[in-house]
Amino acid sequence: MNAPRVIFSHGHLSSPESRKIVQLAPLARAHGFDVEAIDYRDLRDDPVGRAQRLIGRLQDLDQPAILIGSSMGGYVSIAAAEHLPVCGLFLMAPALFLEHYVDGGVVPDSYRPKTRHVSIVHGWRDEVIPWHNSLKFAEQSRAELHLIDASHDLNEGLPSIAACLKDFLQKLPV
Repeated sequence: MNAPRVIFSHGHLSSPESRKIVQLAPLARAHGFDVEAIDYRDLRDDPVGRAQRLIGRLQDLDQPAILIGSSMGGYVSIAAAEHLPVCGLFLMAPALFLEHYVDGGVVPDSYRPKTRHVSIVHGWRDEVIPWHNSLKFAEQSRAELHLIDASHDLNEGLPSIAACLKDFLQKLPV
């Protein structure tokens, strides 16, 4: 079996060249993973369409995947992992339990991604998505949760995030 591919999903107003992706992708490559970042800019306000794009990409792969998503990209990663199994999810300030991120506006009571390996990083000072949403998901799924002193973009926490990602990648049974 081929080594897993790391797939980054950027946030709502971001791009595949975001600061987090540019700084974290080399870390995944250094651990021997193939890496790609999907471009969702043409689907800026369409989380469901983004999830469908990611699901299509996963279906095209001939190798397992590790999904890394930030904000809306975190929601997209979970939504895709609810349809197809993945090796792991690494989520940064994921947009969870928000009514405008789900089809029909009905917020789910829980998420059930098809993986046992989930790690979440969220900022205490997040002004966009309450860190409590990540805590709720972490409690339900027994995910690892790291709360750091950062705002929603998490840029000031990149060294801590890199350390969390390194630890996550090393723990994966791949």
